[in-house]
Amino acid sequence: MKLFSKEQIYEGDRLTIERQNISSTDLMERAGTQIFNWMHLRMQGAQVPIHIFCGIGNNGGDGLVLGRHLITHGYNVKIYIVNCSDKRSKDFLVNYDRIKTVTKHWPVLLSCKEDFPEIHPDDIIVDAIFGVGLNRPVSDWVKALFQHFRKTKAFTLSIDIPSGLYMGKAVEDKEAVVYAGYTLSFASPKLEFFLPETAQYTMQWEVLDIGLDQEFLQTTATDAELIGKHEAITMYRPRDKFAHKGDFGHSLIIGGSYGKIGAVMLASRATLSSGAGLVTTYVPKCGYTVLQTAFPEAMVITDADEEKITSIQFKIEPTVIGFGIGAGTDAKTIAAFETFLKLNKTPLVIDADGINILSKKKSLLKFLPKQTILTPHPKELERIIGKWTDDFDKLSKVKAFSKKHHCIIVIKGAHTITVFQDKLHINTTGNPGLATAGSGDVLTGIITGLISQGYEPLLASVFGVYLHGKSADIAVEDFGYQTLIASHVIDYLGEAFLDLFKQPEQSNPDAEQAERPEEEQ
Repeated sequence: MKLFSKEQIYEGDRLTIERQNISSTDLMERAGTQIFNWMHLRMQGAQVPIHIFCGIGNNGGDGLVLGRHLITHGYNVKIYIVNCSDKRSKDFLVNYDRIKTVTKHWPVLLSCKEDFPEIHPDDIIVDAIFGVGLNRPVSDWVKALFQHFRKTKAFTLSIDIPSGLYMGKAVEDKEAVVYAGYTLSFASPKLEFFLPETAQYTMQWEVLDIGLDQEFLQTTATDAELIGKHEAITMYRPRDKFAHKGDFGHSLIIGGSYGKIGAVMLASRATLSSGAGLVTTYVPKCGYTVLQTAFPEAMVITDADEEKITSIQFKIEPTVIGFGIGAGTDAKTIAAFETFLKLNKTPLVIDADGINILSKKKSLLKFLPKQTILTPHPKELERIIGKWTDDFDKLSKVKAFSKKHHCIIVIKGAHTITVFQDKLHINTTGNPGLATAGSGDVLTGIITGLISQGYEPLLASVFGVYLHGKSADIAVEDFGYQTLIASHVIDYLGEAFLDLFKQPEQSNPDAEQAERPEEEQ
């Protein structure tokens, strides 16, 4: 799913109005009507007090359309205008006049001086104050209003984006943003719904189709894409009946040190479980017996040293190499990695101590093959790109790093983001159970195994992240968050592949349909 920027959203509105020969007021009517349909389907006439707070721009106009339909369908509605400026949009004024025709109780004008209206915990708040165009801090009175929303503990529904949240830049004041229980977003979700610092402002979100121009939606390239099952299934490469293990490559996993052989075993198991034809592990001598006993499917090459990697020499010709898992940063290991990098031409996936070595000796970055994949956790990322001030600054720095070194960065987190050049691929699978030792080693193995089979590095990264998260989502149903361990993610990887082809459950065709307003009939 594409994630459109603020500028693209405005352009989509403009093209829709032009190509469909409608007015901007007509498009606003569609938006407000779709919000009404969503609420009406779920509320079915329930007389819960609904408090709609409208700004005086187009977001407020959407709220007025919603309020008009709720009133005409008999709901218990109170509408407030956050009247803190005289810059009202044309379409807001049109709908302000329209709502006066359906109720004797006109919207209450809040002048930014009066007391806040009384709202009870069982009521519903609809936030239609500010939209995607907000680009400056809100006034102290509006900030206090947002804090009032939170204190009431009422369910809060935001239209398009929680008010006070900017598109494309960080929030200056966390108290000056609406905390929404649900956000109904037009055309596509917003990038801000998936970043650690801004995702907190909406617990859940849903996209509403307001009939934007299809050509615009299909042909407009975006800098960010959301990766779900619909996108992942197109990445899958089926196997030929007569395929053999030689068709799926030979992966080499290099790493491990005394006490950290388990990391290499997890990565190697994940590599084979994700489909690599052959896996060889390169470890210190202390890992030989462990791997041959616990993971008989792998072949093993050992370093001359008992406890750490001191040289990297092998006679095999691997398809892809995964490096760094549990390797440590001993001076001899760093020297071995440097010598290896200067001679290597094989595709690389670098994790953990491989990234730490690169951060210690950044002159080695110039020796990375193009489209080398780095899979850092937050602290490893900071070591290699430097500190950032906020999530947007972080993404900017990662993009610059990716372009400079022609590499792919997998930013691990609740919504893992795979970055290549200026493009963001935002993952939708995974859960807090993945906050456990070894889960990153498993991800490295999955990505390495996909490249081994012939997946291009970027595709392997995006698909690998999806499968990793999906496996955890399936496994957590049996184990829960607290008892999920990295091995479970490997064990359930097959189910993650099979899930790609499971059909969604069919809804009941006889289920009662919500009544729609006349404009939609």
